[in-house]
Amino acid sequence: MAKRDYYEVLGINKSSSKDEIKKAYRKSALKYHPDKNKGDKSAEEKFKEASEAYHVLSDDTRKANYDRFGHAAFQGAGGQEGFSNFDFSSSFSDIFEDIFGDFGDFGFGTSRRSRRGRASNRGNDLRYDVSIDLDDAFTGTEKQINYTTYKKCKTCSGSGAKSGSKPSACSYCGGQGQVRSSQGFFTVQQTCPECGGEGEKITNPCNNCSGVGRTQSHESVSVKIPKGVDDGTRIRLAGKGEAGDRGGSNGDLYLFVSIEPHNIFKRSEENLYYELPISFADAALGATVEVPSIDGGKTKIKIPSGTQSGKQLRLRGKGMPILRRNVFGDLYIKVVTEVPMSLTKRQKELLAEFKTLEDTKSNPLIRKFFEKTKNFWKSRK
Repeated sequence: MAKRDYYEVLGINKSSSKDEIKKAYRKSALKYHPDKNKGDKSAEEKFKEASEAYHVLSDDTRKANYDRFGHAAFQGAGGQEGFSNFDFSSSFSDIFEDIFGDFGDFGFGTSRRSRRGRASNRGNDLRYDVSIDLDDAFTGTEKQINYTTYKKCKTCSGSGAKSGSKPSACSYCGGQGQVRSSQGFFTVQQTCPECGGEGEKITNPCNNCSGVGRTQSHESVSVKIPKGVDDGTRIRLAGKGEAGDRGGSNGDLYLFVSIEPHNIFKRSEENLYYELPISFADAALGATVEVPSIDGGKTKIKIPSGTQSGKQLRLRGKGMPILRRNVFGDLYIKVVTEVPMSLTKRQKELLAEFKTLEDTKSNPLIRKFFEKTKNFWKSRK
């Protein structure tokens, strides 16, 4: 029976890119895969046909020869590569690994599970949320963490087997942890359903942990939280998570730090901010005031005369420490002028007198605004 054109098999043309060739093969391979079409010889042949086409067209040299000579480029004497005795299991291992991922372990050398060993027995990681205030974040602190986890069973030392006994080899897989079955022209390798890939079974389980190899435990650990931590900082405590099943390694404990709001300071990364209210007179005449800093100290700053509300002043190095560095951010102070809300009769008289003495030079912003307003009205006439 004459071979079909490889481009026809994959439903592509000669100008198709490598990604398009791979995509077409993926679609065809998944459709005709023997695991999805058990006992269907026609699907098996189409899967083999698509694999052969992909093998040729995915390689630049083979593709060039095929484009020039067609199937004759790979037929017997004078051809470079015959397919009558083609070893798909060795030539397509990388293709299957890329195309199918976790679809299953194929019999192409060492399986992914055997490479991992007992990594799947590793215990779960745990999360613990801890809240601290901004002062603790500035200085660093230490917290006592109490949590519930699973620890290695002390009775069986994590083996899961009763004292004096040992796990026996799984009879279903012969202690391999994997079972193989033929699927057409290649072998499918899967995790043993009886032992879960362990290769052994516990016939005489530990009475304390029921064969699991771990028991529930209430733990307490002291954790140093370094200065400079920010909201959302994650601290990893290696090996403080859950113990793995039957001797598997421990998971980790992750602390997620949240910072409580401060009644004065607001934080943005390493910098701190707050608003400083001053009186109308201090804004106009200028003043020297004491302001707080996060370290508990006081700093005198000068408010220049004529300071406008909203002006921002900066104190270098008065912000938060940067995590794991001996460097500090800055403190930004926003000046907010407070207009008096209630006035005595004498205060009103003085302000009225002041108003009569005002001129446009004293209020340049007001002057500019009304000049623009006048021009706006003129343009409307």
